[in-house]
Amino acid sequence: MKNKYRSHNCSELSEKDINKIVILSGWLHRKRDHGNLLFIDLRDHFGITQCVIENDNQHFSTLEKLKPESVLKVIGKVVQRTEGTENKDLKTGKIEISINDIKVLSSAKELPLPVFGEQDYPEDIRLKYRFLDLRRDEMHKNIILRSKIISFIRSEMLKLGFLEYQTPILTSSSPEGARDFLVPSRLNPGKFYALPQAPQQFKQLIMVSGFDKYFQIAPCFRDEDARADRSPGEFYQLDIEMSFVEQEDVFAVLENLMVKIFKHFSSKKIMKEEFPKIPFKEAMKKYGTDKPDLRNPLIIHDITSLFKRDDVQFDIFKKLVKSGAVVRAIITKDTINKPRSFFDNIDKWAKEQGASGLAYFSIEKEKNLKAKGPVGKFFSEDSLKELMKICEASVGDSVFLSCGKEKELEKILSIARDKIANDLNIINKDLFAFCWIVDYPMYEIDVITKKIKFSHNPFSMPQGDIDNLNFEKPLDIKAFQYDIVCNGVELSSGAIRNHVPELMYKLFSIAGYEKKEVEKKFSGMINALSYGAPPHGGIAPGIDRIVMLLAGTQNIREVTLFPMNQNAQDLMMQAPSEVDLKQLNELRIKLDIKKN
Repeated sequence: MKNKYRSHNCSELSEKDINKIVILSGWLHRKRDHGNLLFIDLRDHFGITQCVIENDNQHFSTLEKLKPESVLKVIGKVVQRTEGTENKDLKTGKIEISINDIKVLSSAKELPLPVFGEQDYPEDIRLKYRFLDLRRDEMHKNIILRSKIISFIRSEMLKLGFLEYQTPILTSSSPEGARDFLVPSRLNPGKFYALPQAPQQFKQLIMVSGFDKYFQIAPCFRDEDARADRSPGEFYQLDIEMSFVEQEDVFAVLENLMVKIFKHFSSKKIMKEEFPKIPFKEAMKKYGTDKPDLRNPLIIHDITSLFKRDDVQFDIFKKLVKSGAVVRAIITKDTINKPRSFFDNIDKWAKEQGASGLAYFSIEKEKNLKAKGPVGKFFSEDSLKELMKICEASVGDSVFLSCGKEKELEKILSIARDKIANDLNIINKDLFAFCWIVDYPMYEIDVITKKIKFSHNPFSMPQGDIDNLNFEKPLDIKAFQYDIVCNGVELSSGAIRNHVPELMYKLFSIAGYEKKEVEKKFSGMINALSYGAPPHGGIAPGIDRIVMLLAGTQNIREVTLFPMNQNAQDLMMQAPSEVDLKQLNELRIKLDIKKN
């Protein structure tokens, strides 16, 4: 059946269509008035076609007055563009439409932000008028990319023998993790559902139900603050669970999948297709973070032992080391001839981050080894030789060093490592560098309460001989928990699950949970595991973060259709909003909010 709005879309006409009478419909992207000729770019989802109308055409004045982003139907003849006016950036760049007739399908008001061009606009304007923002070329391409990536993932998961199942959106509140979004129940007054932070328990229950391989492009809901790589409110993840597997089986599936996705959608190289496995403690010591960007060649070194030597006279650091502090250093290769301002700017930057600064010196050799720089005089030749051995440093290299409590140093040196590498321009932006962070501790000490708590996922299986675990030293217990990281972005956490109820009771008791409390809060899970559960494990890479990396953007809102702002507000739909008293009465809810 012939479509009355278009015979072709705005990207498919070419020289082979010359002299055809065609119908196009789309948005008035841009117009250029040449006096007796008016050129317009007509845009639809597929592309742009240039159209031209002469001033003796009855529709000339209509087009002349029409505002950008009005929707038009154009009827005209395909003609060859004159020599020298072709546009090589457009698929339709060798032809144009000589307009015979037009119909204005929808006129636009004055725009609050332009669609033509990619200039930056305040985020609140962009989110309030998101439907306009999404018409912009870069945003439009990002959302199309997102759709294609999700379709590709579904196809690959099915090839790997996984089946897609849907888990409930209304569920019970979880005592672990982030804050829940609560939904009041009208039929059960005073009780609440929760939107799932993740399908964690349900996907495990799918395995307990006898299914072998599950996946889902799952919506997740967490009442968290916004970050550049995390949307407030909701996000999507590729949720995966497998029965009768060990950690390496999960790794094999994810590595296979990620390599295929990133090769298919990007021309950038993957640094190592067999992803390095870095133990958590090693990652914290070498990179200061469990989300390291391996494109950055800089390594953090522990040089605490150096400050116990008599021939190091850096008394401030030596006193701190005696009281339990540690000293860590970052070596930069061949930077001895960098201007003093390079080093001072990094020291100043560190102080702006709340640290005491970064001391520095460079290693030079005239007759003997010596340290050049503000604190260089405190180091003897022998101590420099020892430092060079510890840090694999050479003459001509520079040393940035900091002293303090281990956690504080990890924080500052992690971001200092990125800052220094960016200043030196030594991060290869044409790479994707994946890694696994493994061997997470099962427990950690809560900074505030000083009590033992789970460090990661409470449903994880501990490593080692299960029958002979030393529960007297819980902080030494490692878990089969792992993160997958790419270019410093955490894509996902995962784990091999604990499928043994009695072991689960024991592990929860160490974190301060009574047996009755565990049974109450995790009744569905505990009950199911009591009727025969397979060993199982999984992972859930974030869709938004995968797309963000492949689109080459730094903010997750650039790859999300209708995101909220930093305050978890939808400016376009005016959510969250107040509800009327009738709705509240039906839910047996009474508000107690003091208005300013």
